[in-house]
Amino acid sequence: MKPRKTTKHSWQLPDSAVLPEEQYLRRREFLRIVGLGFVGSALFADSLPAATAGFPDSLNPSFKLDGVKLTSEDSVTSYNNFYEWGFGKEEPKELSNKGWKTEPWTLEIGGLCRNPRKIEVNDLVKLVGGIERRNYRHRCVEAWSMVIPWDGFLLQN
Repeated sequence: MKPRKTTKHSWQLPDSAVLPEEQYLRRREFLRIVGLGFVGSALFADSLPAATAGFPDSLNPSFKLDGVKLTSEDSVTSYNNFYEWGFGKEEPKELSNKGWKTEPWTLEIGGLCRNPRKIEVNDLVKLVGGIERRNYRHRCVEAWSMVIPWDGFLLQN
């Protein structure tokens, strides 16, 4: 029997474009670190800032949502549909933030980057030129939506 000829399709990636396995396996670690920072700054911006330097005193006008009211803080901080910190719908709000210290907070930048280093979060905020405030609309496929303020900075220029 003759071996079958395989055809490469235009959507198939070359091996050189595939992420190395060790980086792929650490993706959740990266997402956890970055995600916790952004979620924390978005959900608890007024009560638990992750950094004390460079917080804006007004909303970036480019991200103002005209005619849209912000979702109440209680709704934002208490809605959940997963059981990471408990089995009851009320438990995550009560249990998720116990003992979480936001200062001092050091961030380690490593992996495939030009300048790996450790930096204190307030120094990072100063380095990127401060934090801006935006309003974002979140819509879920499960038919809920929220409008939430976000304090943060771009990860690229």
